[in-house]
Amino acid sequence: MRLTPVRGVIPVSTSSAEATSAELLSLLQRLRGPDRARDPGLEIAAAQAAELAQRHDAGVVAVVEHHDADPAVLVAGLVAVERVLTPEAARELCFHLADAGGPGITELTSAQTANGYPAVIVERVPATGVGAQLQIVVPDPARPRIAVFTLHSPTGRGWLELAGIAGRFVNGVEFTSAGRGGGTPSAAAPPARGRHGRSASH
Repeated sequence: MRLTPVRGVIPVSTSSAEATSAELLSLLQRLRGPDRARDPGLEIAAAQAAELAQRHDAGVVAVVEHHDADPAVLVAGLVAVERVLTPEAARELCFHLADAGGPGITELTSAQTANGYPAVIVERVPATGVGAQLQIVVPDPARPRIAVFTLHSPTGRGWLELAGIAGRFVNGVEFTSAGRGGGTPSAAAPPARGRHGRSASH
């Protein structure tokens, strides 16, 4: 898949778990500034994201940053499924994720990307009330696979800004014949938007 570069999304190496973790931690600490010494969760977040990326052969690992937010980690990759998912099946997936996600889910929507792909968006807040997670699933209409984007904020500060940046990044996704692919420069597009339980275009 191809992804449009978006301001605020800083990719790191995916060559190995060690390289990914080290680059993530360095970026997270730099962006947190003086607060980094009081946040031991940064190292944990970097290690967990690197492990997730290697386990699922993620094509993209990045830090998402905004001047009014604490940095978050974004992991994205392609996952094979049994059959091509239609927009209707994508909506079914939306409700399945809601049922399986438990009480942590705070918002569930469906949307359409700039290239016309349906998207399922699930937002979660941990039971502890600290941090936040956004998961966006975009089915490939031509092949049995889905693109999965997971955004995790260890603190949750500035979450709306971070989620908006991630939405703009996902909005530019384009499926290709290759199994994996990086981003290619192109014009930035507005974020995908949607409403609960049905796809929406803009």
